[in-house]
Amino acid sequence: MTLQERDKKVVWHPFTQVKIAPQPISIVRGEGACFYDEKGKRYIDGIASWWVNVHGHCHPYLTKKVSEQLQTLEHAIFSGFTHEPAVQLAERLLKRLPANQSKIFYSDNGSTAVEVALKMAFQYWSNLSISKTKVIAFENGYHGDTFGGMSVGARNAFNLPFAKLLFDVIHIPVPVEGKEEESINALNNALKQDDIAAFIFEPLVQGAGGMVMYSSEVLDKLIKMCRDKKVITIADEVMTGFGRTGKFFASDHLEHKADIICLSKGLTGGVMPLGVTSCAQFIYDAFMSDDKMKTFFHGHSYTANPTACSASLASMDLFDKPEAFENIKRIDQQHKLFMQKIQSHKALIDVRQLGTIIAFEVKTNEKTNYLNSLSEIISEFFISRGIILRPLGNVLYVLPPYCISNDDLRFIYDAIMEFLDENVE
Repeated sequence: MTLQERDKKVVWHPFTQVKIAPQPISIVRGEGACFYDEKGKRYIDGIASWWVNVHGHCHPYLTKKVSEQLQTLEHAIFSGFTHEPAVQLAERLLKRLPANQSKIFYSDNGSTAVEVALKMAFQYWSNLSISKTKVIAFENGYHGDTFGGMSVGARNAFNLPFAKLLFDVIHIPVPVEGKEEESINALNNALKQDDIAAFIFEPLVQGAGGMVMYSSEVLDKLIKMCRDKKVITIADEVMTGFGRTGKFFASDHLEHKADIICLSKGLTGGVMPLGVTSCAQFIYDAFMSDDKMKTFFHGHSYTANPTACSASLASMDLFDKPEAFENIKRIDQQHKLFMQKIQSHKALIDVRQLGTIIAFEVKTNEKTNYLNSLSEIISEFFISRGIILRPLGNVLYVLPPYCISNDDLRFIYDAIMEFLDENVE
């Protein structure tokens, strides 16, 4: 029995309509920017394995550091105890995060990092005996699949069956080019309510929503508006962190910094699951009390897992080397050159790029969204050429590990051009 056949008998895959989906590809090893299947076929990982991989698969330094940690301390309860990897990682993250960030709270993944942020914001006001329970978020956003994350995300195919169970959120337009004033006015109107607890956003790039991009200048205005009204701001940097936008964090593009920041994905270099929610000192201070009911009653069994923290520390070591941002800059430049070449292609509605992310919105008879039937056609086309590009409906994008070579990038670009030439309407 093949691995695919065994898989079909026992496994339920994410984001997959199991009745009609093709059999999953059996991956047996990874190296650099590539995967290899059981027949030895090579696949370029053009989307960094769901945006988590930053330094390449099976990086020897990351592997070495994780192995060393496993021989010392694999895991420890984090309530009432601490350990070196967690403290050191918090220290190093705070040196990289905006200066207003003061404390690090650990969880398991991007969804839980967002869940923690929302609970921090809600309980901050509750601890001050102030009734503020409403959240403002962008339309089209995605903040994970837990109930808090779904609530602040777009109401769409991801969460339709749960719509009646989600808490009420004020959604405002995304300030894409040409709609900046519409978004500013909508936020201004929302802030007139006196029960707004927080404003959550994906800074500069909405990932799962189709790699939708908007300017740092308009986001700065929105954050300042919230600050003037004493509304907590939450930056969901789960995808945009760790170099994706050309800077270490997307927040580094901004003058005004969020009060709470959510991290995951690239945090461990793509090696292990780990989530982080950082916060400003004033948030933390609201939980300091002789009243035990003002405790932040949130935790996970694997909070601050030492092995995951060690993977993150090793990843931070690699980011400290000049090659990391040299590669990020190189990919950024290669993307820009290809965008100049392709932006007027007749098969495209739009092409957009920031840092190591480049996205192509392909013309189709259907509405641009995650369920667009062009998605399967795109996936099959690139898989047949040994390229993994998992599209967001009719939005095709490239977001690779930073070690990817220019030759592999050109191979991907040539395949994209071929696909678009075949799909001109």
